[in-house]
Amino acid sequence: MRIPTLADELAALFGRAGHRLYLVGGSVRDAMLGRDSADLDFTTDARPDTVLKIVSGWADGVWEAGIAFGTVGVTKRGTTLEITTFRADSYDRMSRNPEVTFGDAIEGDLLRRDFTVNAMAVDLETKQLVDPYDGMTALRRGILDTPAPPEESFADDPLRMLRAARFTAQLGFSASPRVVMAMTEMAGQLTRITAERVQAELSKLMVAADPRSGLELMVETDLADHVLPEVPGMRLAIDEHHQHKDVYEHSLTVLQQAIDLERGGEPDLVLRLAALLHDIGKPATREFQPGGGVSFHHHEVVGAKMTRKRLRALKYSKQIVDDVSQLVFLHLRFHGYGKGEWTDSAVRRYVTDAGPLLDRLHKLVRADCTTRNKRKAAALQRTYDDLEERIERIRAEEDLAKVRPDLDGNEIMKLLGLPPGPLVGEAWKFLKELRLDRGPLDHDEAVAELREWAGEQGITPAD
Repeated sequence: MRIPTLADELAALFGRAGHRLYLVGGSVRDAMLGRDSADLDFTTDARPDTVLKIVSGWADGVWEAGIAFGTVGVTKRGTTLEITTFRADSYDRMSRNPEVTFGDAIEGDLLRRDFTVNAMAVDLETKQLVDPYDGMTALRRGILDTPAPPEESFADDPLRMLRAARFTAQLGFSASPRVVMAMTEMAGQLTRITAERVQAELSKLMVAADPRSGLELMVETDLADHVLPEVPGMRLAIDEHHQHKDVYEHSLTVLQQAIDLERGGEPDLVLRLAALLHDIGKPATREFQPGGGVSFHHHEVVGAKMTRKRLRALKYSKQIVDDVSQLVFLHLRFHGYGKGEWTDSAVRRYVTDAGPLLDRLHKLVRADCTTRNKRKAAALQRTYDDLEERIERIRAEEDLAKVRPDLDGNEIMKLLGLPPGPLVGEAWKFLKELRLDRGPLDHDEAVAELREWAGEQGITPAD
């Protein structure tokens, strides 16, 4: 493997000070896999105060936020480095907070790491691989296993179980049978971990190359019951198209198809969460119809509420909660379009309700077509093509991105002789609905409509 120049420079500094320095963990794993690694992680026998002295004068910047855990952060020529003293921690197994203990040997430090593929190091003085737990074999085979027995590893830090799912999604690895068994038996211990940490791992999994495989491992091992219980819950519902084993499988397919529609762009967490969760309201709304049919009336409304509740529990930002919930709420709207029966007013409302989420809504709706009937699938895509063309036509004629009433609040107050208050808001809403129904009005027409509405409300317009 190619050793970065910065690593050699740093190793020389440590060597002159009488200490050893190792490139370690994910940095080694990614280098072996030919993956770019934004950060470089090192471990050393030097204690943190000694590390600070060694890097002083060489580093462009140093931060000590993690020094209580033995980690000194360094920046050099735009690259971030983390240097951590050998650790030999013990855990109380009531939380994931270790009692930090510094060690004296690299082998002990590697034993406490999460997986054998992350428990390899390179001695930067000799350029020799240090691999006491056979991480290289696991790397070649694409297997996730733990240096210590998995039960001990996961008891020390239950978040490692979720990391196994994340690495499955990121690296295309498979968890070893003993890891899967331990994850299944110990899934409940994930409740020891804060929602913020769980959410961070879930987000990394969702924007990985293959989130489906990670999610399937979470469901298989019951981890999902403690993170996204609505996802395994979808296995109880039969998809109304009768083309998929269940709504769970359908949702994973929609997720994959939504990823395909990103077309090489940056992973879109909001779109991917919406694709996964768009049908979570189906189990709660399932009704069996005479003749063997199944319906899920208003599942998008119920699903949007469930999505909001779950994402809030996972401590996602308000913006992500709002955006994903709105996409879930809107994902069925297109199916009322039929063969183009919508009026221009309905098209305006579709665009206005989606707002800045319109491009994502386009992708979600297209991804939601999972029928195996090629003729039906092609017809649905053509129909959506037609809707998009109508949106673009109306957008060219009107400023759909800024659908606002033809009169602003100040004009409304002046025309109706009203002070600021709820009545002005009601008038504004009336004019906006009128704008959506009929498109842009000229000023005199808007004034006439406002005066007529005011008369119906018992408001005497100003002269």
